[in-house]
Amino acid sequence: MKLFDNAMTLLQRALDVRLQRQNVLASNAANIDTPGFKEKDVDFDRAMAGVLAAEGSEGRGDAVRAATREVDNALAGLDGNSVDLDRTMVAMAENGLQYGAATRAIGKKLAILKYVANDGIG
Repeated sequence: MKLFDNAMTLLQRALDVRLQRQNVLASNAANIDTPGFKEKDVDFDRAMAGVLAAEGSEGRGDAVRAATREVDNALAGLDGNSVDLDRTMVAMAENGLQYGAATRAIGKKLAILKYVANDGIG
């Protein structure tokens, strides 16, 4: 019998991808004053598909890197930097909320396992 089902695996992988996306977004914010820096983002759906396809191999990080792209609609300033701080902060907040939702879902699944392991007692 499997202790963790497919939903738990999906949630774990989603947390991994969300963490990598947060790192990319934080890099954008950190490089707001770097001349020539191009804003980047992670396509979550593409990254998840790649991570799940690479299941059991060492290529999960490569799947996230492959899903990281420069933001096409970003207008560069006079110094060539295309980071829009407002858009980056909104994306970070959204990503953080989705990360939190996934952690709460994992917590609920673990609480169910604890309940079953204790024969239904608290």
